[in-house]
Amino acid sequence: MCGIFGFVASQPRAIELSSGELDTGLTRIRHRGPDGIGKWVSSNAQVGFGHVRLAIIDLESGAQPMHSDDGRFTIIYNGEIYNYIELRAELGAESFRTHSDTEVVLRAFQRWGAECVNRLRGMFAIAIWDAAEQKLFLARDRFGIKPLYWAKTSAGLYFASEIKALLPFLDQRQVNDTALSDYFTFQFCLGEKTMMDGVWQLPAAHFALLSPGQQPKSQRYWEVHYVVDYDHTEKWFAERLRELLNDSVRVHLRADVEVGSYVSGGVDSSLLAALARDVRPDGQFKAFNGRFLDGLDFDESRYAKALADERDMQLYVTDICEQDFVDHIAKVIWHLDQPTAGPGSFPQYMVSKQVGEHIKVVLGGQGGDEIFGGYARYLVAYFEQCIKGAIEGSLHNGNYVVTYESIIQNLETLRQYKPMLREFWSSGLFGERDERYWRLVNRANTFGGILAPEAINQEATFEEFKSIFWGSNVGKESYFDSMTHFDFKTLLPALLQVEDRMSMAHGVEARVPLLDHPLVEFAATIPADIKFRNGELKRLLKTVFANQLPAEIRDRKDKMGFPVPLNLWLKRGGPARDMIGDILGSQQARSRSYLSNGLSIDAVLDSQSTYGRNLWALLSLELWHRQFVDC
Repeated sequence: MCGIFGFVASQPRAIELSSGELDTGLTRIRHRGPDGIGKWVSSNAQVGFGHVRLAIIDLESGAQPMHSDDGRFTIIYNGEIYNYIELRAELGAESFRTHSDTEVVLRAFQRWGAECVNRLRGMFAIAIWDAAEQKLFLARDRFGIKPLYWAKTSAGLYFASEIKALLPFLDQRQVNDTALSDYFTFQFCLGEKTMMDGVWQLPAAHFALLSPGQQPKSQRYWEVHYVVDYDHTEKWFAERLRELLNDSVRVHLRADVEVGSYVSGGVDSSLLAALARDVRPDGQFKAFNGRFLDGLDFDESRYAKALADERDMQLYVTDICEQDFVDHIAKVIWHLDQPTAGPGSFPQYMVSKQVGEHIKVVLGGQGGDEIFGGYARYLVAYFEQCIKGAIEGSLHNGNYVVTYESIIQNLETLRQYKPMLREFWSSGLFGERDERYWRLVNRANTFGGILAPEAINQEATFEEFKSIFWGSNVGKESYFDSMTHFDFKTLLPALLQVEDRMSMAHGVEARVPLLDHPLVEFAATIPADIKFRNGELKRLLKTVFANQLPAEIRDRKDKMGFPVPLNLWLKRGGPARDMIGDILGSQQARSRSYLSNGLSIDAVLDSQSTYGRNLWALLSLELWHRQFVDC
């Protein structure tokens, strides 16, 4: 795991200039690779590659940039290829100079060219320079676990693991207006956009080839297809799921350093930690949890402790308080690269800090909700559609996998989502499925008079939303698949951004075994009535692995998702309210074009529900603006 930075200049130039630019870019991502730093500049100084290393595999000889034996190819790469041992054997292990997965990627590209990405199992952002063809190859893993950004400037093309490394080389810095609309709608950007105008991300499951002076034109190499398999029984799906997830955990534990796990107290991270413990039953296994000292509504450590006690894990619990927020929130936004996803990034940052004090590699549970259906809004949307189907007499035409009668027993899950329900149904009932799901996930409507109407044009955002929701790779019959697919393509990358940045801020590699492409491809074929029978969220996953989890976790109905007591701190007053009031009440903040004139900061602070995110959205956007745009 590492950080990469590089460029292909428009024309040859001085060695000193190129070397200095590498130093500038690498300095800004040094946290990603505290174990080493490497640079390479081509003979005409037109191409520069830089790398900062977090040593996980082949600690002695895996340094980068790495060159092919004939000098034609040079690689920098960020990630882990979990099938590198098998690929190494296929490519001829006896000819390898190192035991690193980096050399495996390099040899794979030499053998198969761009098609090598189809053979890689893991997470990766790759840059390879072909000196003979004078071409740059860029590639990103299937899910976007590892980041890769680029910017075309007057001097040439620059690329990096993080946006902050590109800032010194941009011709100008300004906010992307279309991305801003995405942000206020979802708290993340759709597609290739970033919040910084002129900076783009290479999409997940894409590669690009370009020559000096060109702009990357990406090409998709993988897609998940929701082609339902009606030929097999539920027993077969259960056995196959068990086989695939166990195998994913096994290969995700490959490392030359110790591997531990986040344990939030939910099903996904707890299950992965339990399966990892099965693979490595001997010795210590470190698990990490975070809690706020503001009551049980913000503390899941009791569930983590139940798992740790049952599985003989060494549990580290990070106590997080209001002053921690005041002290660290600016650093959180700096490391995030762009505001996204919600306040959960703050406690993730704090827990990762403790992880970094003990180990280098940690397993995380991202992906389970999107793949197996774990969000309460799926239940809300489906319940409404079931009622509509019952009224119209269309419950059994193939569009529904559950009935409203059977779903009732699971509505207790929605107890803490009453504000969301009120907002969702405030505009009436029923309607087209895409419009109703848009209503559920659209946060812009909750800002009231805070946002200037002319600053937020959602027309383009809605059209892009629909193109994803009705993707050609998703069948039109299953509402459940359409919802999970949209979140898989949009929300999940935002959460992976948080996972990557908050862990790498402390030199920690986060691995996500649920995002193993054989497992994801399989999950997309499972009939919705098996995944979601009786409206039970993540039903199949919990059923198959019921014996792996303590009853306290297995039977939970109060999905929390690492809530932050930010709005409680605001209402009672104290250092967080004082700090946020100073930031958002400043003339600098109040002059932003996207805010309404005459905005009352006290009104904003006092209007938040316990789990509302509007204040977070405004605060993180303002802090990002100051650090990335104004500076």
